[in-house]
Amino acid sequence: MHYEGNLIRPPSEADSIILQVTVGCTHNKCTFCGTYRGELFRFKDQAIIEADLDFAARYCRRQSRVFLADGDVLSLPQNRLVALFTRIREKLPWIKRISLYANAKNGLRKSLADLAELKGLGLNRVYLGLESGHDPTLAAIRKGVTVAEQIRFGRLVREAGLFLSVTVLLGIAGRENSLAHARATGRAISVMQPSQVGVLTLMLLPETPLYEQAARGEFTLPDREGMLHELYHLVESIEVERLQLQTNHASNYLPISCRLPQDKEEVLLSIRLALGGGIALKPEHLRAL
Repeated sequence: MHYEGNLIRPPSEADSIILQVTVGCTHNKCTFCGTYRGELFRFKDQAIIEADLDFAARYCRRQSRVFLADGDVLSLPQNRLVALFTRIREKLPWIKRISLYANAKNGLRKSLADLAELKGLGLNRVYLGLESGHDPTLAAIRKGVTVAEQIRFGRLVREAGLFLSVTVLLGIAGRENSLAHARATGRAISVMQPSQVGVLTLMLLPETPLYEQAARGEFTLPDREGMLHELYHLVESIEVERLQLQTNHASNYLPISCRLPQDKEEVLLSIRLALGGGIALKPEHLRAL
């Protein structure tokens, strides 16, 4: 398989065929992210994609899922996406699920009919980096979208019958706006009604604008107790019909995998116990991105 740049994928796609069809990110301005620094966004040559599909057809027959990389595959024109999905179905007919990352700004350029067409061709899961439901925080981190736009796109994905997995970041608002961020994010999730929420804890990366802000004293990362308080108020603020919530990413201090609303009180109790020292937290040296 042919890969360029700094390839990333969601943890749940670890066993998927990773088919890279774009390189980089169309936005690439978020202050916390160093994944695509210096990388010019581009579509990969169709001949390379065809060669990768041929490789997968020969050597990846035990894998039943495809993840389309990099950061914003939905930015491709609809006709190219339809052609791509059609080729995947032709060359890898045993594939049961196709997934991709999405950017709300570009995603909103797709119509409900566009997303339904892709669903009919095998698209099953869309990953959206919400990060925060707090507009001042989104502006501060240069996310390039508003909460309202994120919610609109999330609702569109759900209306198309697709599985929506949303990522949020503990600590991204800094210590000053920590709880406002947590509560607003919980409210945004409640409106969006995603299928899944994956919680990560911010780790400052060298050579990113947010790292430099922290070095200058302009941004203060909450300590681990502060992160747990954020998590508590996030969960407390979520009101959904059905949701899978996971904090089992390597960056988190307290791994949780639960269903809301049925496990909500149990989860809140676990966080309170952790804050009181009754549950051991992950040590710093074991945390990672």
